[in-house]
Parts: sequence; structure tokens; C-alpha cells
Amino acid sequence: MKRIPWLVILLVLLMQGFALGTKAYTNFPPDNPTVVIDSTNLPIVWIEVGGDSIMRSDVIGGRMKIIHNGRGRLNYGDTIAHPGQRIDYEGYIAIRHRGNTTYTQSPKKPYQFRTLSQPLEMGYDKKKVEILGMGKDNKWALLAPYSDRSMIRDLLAFEVARPWMEYTPQGRLCEVYLDGVYYGVHILCEVVSKGKHRLNLDDPGLEGDALTGGYLLEVGTNEGPIHISKYHPVSADGSYTYTDRFILFQFKSPDYVDMDYTQVSYINGAVDRMEDAFASPNFKDSVEGYRKYIDVQSFMDYQLVNELAHNVDAYRLGAKFYKRRDSIDSRFKMVIWDLNLGFGNCRHNFGWATNNWMSRQNQILYDNGDYMIPFWWNRLIKDNAYVLARRARWKEMRESNLQEHRLMGVLDSLANEVTRCGAEARNSQAWPRWGVWVWPNYYVSKSYQDEISFMKRWIKERVAWMDGALKYTPSPDPPDPPEPVKGDVNADGQVTIADVNVVTNIILGGAADKDTLKRADVNGDGEITLADIAAIIDILLSP
Repeated sequence: MKRIPWLVILLVLLMQGFALGTKAYTNFPPDNPTVVIDSTNLPIVWIEVGGDSIMRSDVIGGRMKIIHNGRGRLNYGDTIAHPGQRIDYEGYIAIRHRGNTTYTQSPKKPYQFRTLSQPLEMGYDKKKVEILGMGKDNKWALLAPYSDRSMIRDLLAFEVARPWMEYTPQGRLCEVYLDGVYYGVHILCEVVSKGKHRLNLDDPGLEGDALTGGYLLEVGTNEGPIHISKYHPVSADGSYTYTDRFILFQFKSPDYVDMDYTQVSYINGAVDRMEDAFASPNFKDSVEGYRKYIDVQSFMDYQLVNELAHNVDAYRLGAKFYKRRDSIDSRFKMVIWDLNLGFGNCRHNFGWATNNWMSRQNQILYDNGDYMIPFWWNRLIKDNAYVLARRARWKEMRESNLQEHRLMGVLDSLANEVTRCGAEARNSQAWPRWGVWVWPNYYVSKSYQDEISFMKRWIKERVAWMDGALKYTPSPDPPDPPEPVKGDVNADGQVTIADVNVVTNIILGGAADKDTLKRADVNGDGEITLADIAAIIDILLSP
């Protein structure tokens, strides 16, 4: 038998060891892989890929199970000790990593997955399912908040936008296991995509009205097929054009590989016509100007939500816009996405500031690079009608869900979800980062409460600055109603024999509204009897 040289054997063993070591670290485990869930208020998501490497571009097959016993009920990590828990979803998936800087700058990676009707190796047969109360679809994301230490910035922005924009994604906080290892708090989220419960866009045809919609595009990077704008970005005041910089548009739906040349040509032309209108000397014209090509309210709402968050990626990265068929609506509309670097979270491009407009930060600064803001936003603020309408819209928002107490209430509610059953503590055990700077934080918080307190301070300062810039004076909060006077059954502000008469009438069968009935139970025993009359008399006789 031919002998194998010892050096070859050593090399083979080293390569096997390297491969095993690589596999152990391929799916980016947390710093502490020993964390376990006893019980949690958040849904528990189990992903199984059998140790295979999850890739960034190509999908691999796996299985997913989600335990969610319902709002207000605990979910248990030990399924043997706690059998019979409610399974919200269990089935096959095709999964990959997603994200740009959220992938490259974070050890805690986000995912995108499709729900399938069968194992991936048997065919890519997508299956639409309802997950955690969100409408049926087959395309989902698991966002992985890392640099967002609050883990709620995206969800907060979604709730700010939801009453105003045609479509805003939904998301649910959850805790994730991958191949039996705890990976921390994630957000299982709808992806901005075509779907009955999302952007309800028709498939574009090849001619006539069918050719005109629907399409979803994104201002962004040069990854994949792109359309290059005819117009270069401009400086904040519009006086200088960056001729060596370009605005790129990516095709998001349909996928470029599924588009006919006629469809590509049409949507590129539609974008060009919109930009031509913005660039025209008559761009303010109400008939032939930019209003013919965009839903102004949609663009305005997109701007106000992103400006409230002072989102450094707004306008230039991940800015999604879509178009329906002309017979439905020929204008482009915007949809928000990816605000995890907002609300004071970012130290570059003035992301930390509360006192300027992000739409005017179109300078070649750190991390701006080639990705700059389209010139549209500069043109919009040169139209006085738009400026006045934006002020009016801000007033509407401030007197609705952006009242300070309501905004803080949403923030507190989301933060409570993360903390009340220990999810934040487990996440911090898996990824210990308090007091340590991570990209691109401006404020390095020392605890979760410290981070939430910073967000509250920042938001209050930001809202106050926008109030001034948009010339809005908030009304003072109404004074708290005075405490009711015990025994004042008829609510006239004093306790007299007239109150005895009201109670007597109720006892004898007389009618009364629910507020009067509540006041008539003077002794608080849940009944209206002679004892309540005695209580009123006692009040009358007391000094």
C-alpha cells in the first residue's frame, strides 16, 4: 500500500480544523452563546439551518418556529417543561443576511427570509403566511438592532408615520435562537414590497395602462442593476452642483431580472420626466410642474418623519418610492424605512444635532461619499406653497400623535416591551456593550434606562426646534380637571340637601346618567342605598 507523506496528512488535518473552526464562527455567534430564555413577554423565534453558513447574497434552506401565546401571556424557552404553547408559525424558510452598514458594521447580523411550502432543496415554492398578526406574505425581515441600543428606533418611527402615510411597515419585537444559540432581541418586520397587505401594486404589463405600474424603486447604492439620474446633487443652498457625484436608483419591484426591456425603459423614463419637472424653470407650476409627477403630501410626510428623527440616511440611502398604474394614480409616492440611525444615534453628518435640516446636509462629509441627496428636496423648499403646506402639516401632526405626551407614551410602551420580562438584559448578556462605543453612536449610554433618557431629551429638543423652524406654537396642555367633591352628587360644586334629594330619587327608582350614578355611591361600596344618604348628611354636619 502506498504511504501518504506525513506532511500531507498534517495539511489535511489543519484544513479540516480550519474548516470546522470557520463553521463554528460562520453564523456570527454572540459574545456569550450560553444565554437562555426562561420566560419572556416577546415571541420566541427558532431558526434551524443545521450549521450551514447563512450567506449575504444567496439563500439557504432552513426551518422556523415561532412561539407566541398571545399578548399579555408569557412564552417559555423550555418547550418540554411547557408543552402546548401556541405556535404562531412553523415551516420551511429560505434565509440570507440583509442590510448594508447594519451588516458590515455590526456583529449582530440582520436576516431576510421567505416562507416556503416545502424544503428549499425540493424547489423554491413560496408560501404566504400571516406572522404575529401581520398580513399574509412570504417576504419578511429580521432586523437586528445593535448600534441602536434602544432597539426601538425603527418601531418608534413607524408609529410616528403610520397615521399619515399610505403604507408603513409593521414590526414585532422578538427573541431569536439560531441553531440552538440565543442571538438576542430582533424585530420581525414586514419588508417594503409588493403585496396585498403592503404596497398593493399591480404587476406591470407590456403596453398601455398596464405598462405604467406598479414599480418600486430606491435611492441607494450601486449594488445590482441601477438607473443613473440625469441630474447631479447640489449643495445645501443650491448654488453649487457636484458634477462628480451621481444619484443612483435601484429596481426593487419587480426584480430587474423579471423585467422586460419595455418596462425598464418605461420606469426609467418616468423617473426622468419627474426630475425634468423639478429641474424646469416652471417647476412650481401647479399643472405642469413637479406636482404632476409626485404626491406632494406623501413626499411631505416622508420628509417630516425623517426630519423628526434627523435620519442621516433619509433621502440618500434606502429612500423608497413607488408608482401605481396611471389609471389609479400616476404620481410617485414615498414610504419610510430604516431609521435606526435616527433620533440622535449617529455622530457623522450631524446626525446628533437637533437644530438643522437633514435635507440640507448635502456636503461631502464623512460617510456621505458618493451617496448624496437628490436635488428634488432642495427644489421643494424653494416653492413657497410647499413650505406653507409643510407648516400646516406639521401643525396637524403636532396636534395629533406628535403631542409630547403621546409621543413619549409610545416610546415608553415600546421600551417597556423590551425590559419588563428581561429581554433587554438577556440581549446585553449576549452582546455586552453598555459603556462601550460602537459605530456610529454619538452618545455612549451606560444602561438601557440611560439610552431611553437620552432619546427623550433629544426628541424634546428636536421637536422644539422644528416647532420654531415651522412657526408652530404648541397649545399649553389643558389643566387637569379638579378632583370631584365627595358627596356632590348633582355636580354643582357644593354638598347640600339637594344632593340628598338626588340620591333619594335614585333609590326610589328614578333615572340618572352613569356619571351621576357614580357620584351617588358616596361611601364607595358599589351600591346606592340609605347608607349613601347618611354619608352625605355626615359631610353636611362635619365642621
